[in-house]
Amino acid sequence: MRQEKSKTIVPLYLPVVLAYLFSGLPTISYLIAWLGSFFIFYWTWFSPSVYFKTDLPIYRQIMRPIFLTQFIFAGFMCCTSIFYFMDHLGYRYLTEVQQGLKFQGSEQTYLIAQCQRMCLLAHAAIVTGIIYKIKNEPTVVKNYATFTNHNYLIGLSLISYVIGFICQYIPGLLQVAYPIIAVAVSCGAVLLVRGIQKKKLNYLMVGSFIFIGNFLNASLSGYKEPIIINIIILSCLFLPYYKKVIIWGSIPIAYILLYFLPTYNTVVRQSWSGDVSAEEARTEAFETLLGNENQEVIEETNWTFLTNRLSEMDMFTKFVKYVPAHRDYYGSEILADSFEALIPRIFWRNKPNMEEVSMARVYEAGVVSRYSNVSAKTRPIVDAYLSWGIPGVFFTMLLYGIIMQSMCNLGEELFGSYELGCVIVFNSLFQQMWRGNNFEFMINNFFYSALIMIALCKLLIVLKILMPRFALKKEQFLT
Repeated sequence: MRQEKSKTIVPLYLPVVLAYLFSGLPTISYLIAWLGSFFIFYWTWFSPSVYFKTDLPIYRQIMRPIFLTQFIFAGFMCCTSIFYFMDHLGYRYLTEVQQGLKFQGSEQTYLIAQCQRMCLLAHAAIVTGIIYKIKNEPTVVKNYATFTNHNYLIGLSLISYVIGFICQYIPGLLQVAYPIIAVAVSCGAVLLVRGIQKKKLNYLMVGSFIFIGNFLNASLSGYKEPIIINIIILSCLFLPYYKKVIIWGSIPIAYILLYFLPTYNTVVRQSWSGDVSAEEARTEAFETLLGNENQEVIEETNWTFLTNRLSEMDMFTKFVKYVPAHRDYYGSEILADSFEALIPRIFWRNKPNMEEVSMARVYEAGVVSRYSNVSAKTRPIVDAYLSWGIPGVFFTMLLYGIIMQSMCNLGEELFGSYELGCVIVFNSLFQQMWRGNNFEFMINNFFYSALIMIALCKLLIVLKILMPRFALKKEQFLT
């Protein structure tokens, strides 16, 4: 088995080595590193040396980490930087708008290439960790669902939503409220898909109420992530039943999201000042998008979004320029703050505000001004670099992949199936880890999501939605 895994893992680092060999030619090095992520996608999904569980066809297991987590994490962190790089070279929407740097490069070109090489190294490392923990043998489940249909999801969605809703209003429990509510939303999405696929009206009604209600609420938030996440979840669930429709529909949907969503969110954020309601801002956003006279505004907003917000390369280069040239690596300092974040505020009234703690290094490096009303928290790759340099990026992301796949394995073992354990529980509780976060919030999410997973399993056993394996065998023996 180790030999089979090594056949998949070793070639992942070929583009990494090649990108570092061409580090003296920054434009070429960047392009090799950028294309290297697409090579990793191909090698781990379609090559003859792929290594993933074979208990289900690929299109029925795409919400496992090797597929979904890798796609979202590397897609955002590694692939979106091309827009920032094009803008740096003097291009806008594939059109040259100023005399670019082309192949000679500048100090910033070298920084961009350096950061892209670390992103590629992180991509290879996280996939290595995932593959290392993949169990290709049949999953040894610890519990079984007591229902052969999906009726239990109705109860699970209601239980999760009520618990999550209550936790929002209890001091110190807000950090566990959102993952629990995400379980309810995932249940709703599964019920919606099953209602359409099996023509079950009760599934369709409950699923539509939960999922569509959450989607409409997300459209009022002014953030792009909740909208994109809802679409990704629904697409992954529909794929096994409507493959051609989802595959061919993904291209225009992605285009619509990239073209309209930035402007839409910019207008909706007007409601944050309190001058207009969120509903009024949403109406104004649609009017802006549908007005032909606003095309130039839309294109300008979108390019700013693609170069500076979708990609976080600009922020990464500023950190790399600052550390270690103007400040030594942080070492275990960020990690120590992260473990302090695990202590609930109810037990530590003077606990520091983790948002302020994590933003301190952002201000120190001059990434954003202290007087700006902007949250520019780092990502795990950046924090790993700030702490221990390039070796830190590799080992941190290797551990990241190991933990993600381990939690997925645990979910499927505890909840007895891919659908309940991986699709609903794992991808809801660890949803924030699809894209990653700074150390303070990431470690907190890992820890409390694991506790919630175990507690939820115990609750479902008490409610007899799950039955322990040993109890099931005993019952079969007695009958």
